[in-house]
Amino acid sequence: MTVQKILQGKPEGDIISIAPDASVSEAARLLSENKIGAVIVMDGQKVVGILSERDIVRELGRRGSGCLDDLVSNLMTKALISCTRADKPMLMLEKMSQGRFRHMPVIEDDVLVGLISIGDVVNHRLAELAMERDALESMVMGH
Repeated sequence: MTVQKILQGKPEGDIISIAPDASVSEAARLLSENKIGAVIVMDGQKVVGILSERDIVRELGRRGSGCLDDLVSNLMTKALISCTRADKPMLMLEKMSQGRFRHMPVIEDDVLVGLISIGDVVNHRLAELAMERDALESMVMGH
């Protein structure tokens, strides 16, 4: 099983992104309107970071609403941990759990091809386990 299988199960469409010179309040609005937990920060076609709802809430708690006027580039995570479509989802789950982050860009040849969340990986694994259980039940029942 690979990350590609998870991407195939996700709805088609553009990956939501924001420019590094956008305001944090614009990013918060984008997260809210799209009901997502993180947004990819793109400078043209290049991924330069990721900004999550946790990043915004952490700054709100530390500095108050003044941080909403900051540039996205000031709050985003620049040192991205990414994966490729060929990576194993359970390894990505381990990386996300250890790093305490919930979203991982899928990048190949410096091009963003998708975004997976820890929820995507967990749901995919649960579906795999259900299929395995069904196959075992079928074998035991002689079907």
